[in-house]
Amino acid sequence: MAAKVLIIDDSNTMRKIVQRSLRQAGFEFEKILEAGDGQEALGLLENEEVDFILSDINMPNMDGIEFLRQKKDNAAIKDIPVVMITTEAGNDILGEAKSLGAKGSIKKPFTADQVQDVLGEFL
Repeated sequence: MAAKVLIIDDSNTMRKIVQRSLRQAGFEFEKILEAGDGQEALGLLENEEVDFILSDINMPNMDGIEFLRQKKDNAAIKDIPVVMITTEAGNDILGEAKSLGAKGSIKKPFTADQVQDVLGEFL
């Protein structure tokens, strides 16, 4: 069964790069959904079931950290695995993401091999 994934990033270009990297890493998805920020993602998740979420941290309106906070408090979606995709090098923000339930992180810029290494254990 192919999985459904949600990519959250305020950059349309980055969402396309993530999709391409997923394909290059050999992952096939039944459906790839996109959201421009955490708020849009939460709205999408009210009507769509996904198996996995890839989220940027730095976004307008609702960033990835606030998305994780709100996701954690929502019984319907709290167990969906999330991997953060970020330029953040600091352990503080990534530590906070992990404490809020993020399963891992991929640092931009990334390769298909890095995507495969991090996501392979979840998909």
